[in-house]
Amino acid sequence: MFKRNEKSADDFWTEYEKGTGEKVLARNLGKYIQGLDEFDSKKWNTIWGLIIATSGGLHFHHFPQQSWIQALTSFTGRDAPKEKTFFIQKENIISVRLIRETRWWKKILSSVPPVLMVDYRDEAGNEKQLLFEIDYYGPGNESGNIAEVPTEIAGGKDGSETDGKADGAKDSSGQ
Repeated sequence: MFKRNEKSADDFWTEYEKGTGEKVLARNLGKYIQGLDEFDSKKWNTIWGLIIATSGGLHFHHFPQQSWIQALTSFTGRDAPKEKTFFIQKENIISVRLIRETRWWKKILSSVPPVLMVDYRDEAGNEKQLLFEIDYYGPGNESGNIAEVPTEIAGGKDGSETDGKADGAKDSSGQ
């Protein structure tokens, strides 16, 4: 009844790999939070896109979107971002960490999404940190989950998963 003129997901990823010349290791939907001066200066700190780990580094690809609510509230002064991408080369990535809540009682009482933290060096050699909230999903994604390949993204240097607490932080139970 309805015909879609869009490509299939497989076609999209095949074309993406051909376009970048890199193998896609993993991908996730995620929300950019902070860490790139261009995005931060334009207040693009809540845009959703694809976070893509490839053999060459880390890509973020935002596709333009606008809901009817956004159209009604477009007077806020924010520029609506168009298609926007950035790429951090593997050689510039220092470390990648996934922070997600592992304590069962906090999982039940809060709905904090996992955070992907990427420490990297910018063009000037300054250390920076990207933060993404990721739409986490478990096994079954044939390309792999971005949370499962931190060492490949960081060139095998550092990649870890933490338990939802900041380094050195303790919860109310003293743990």
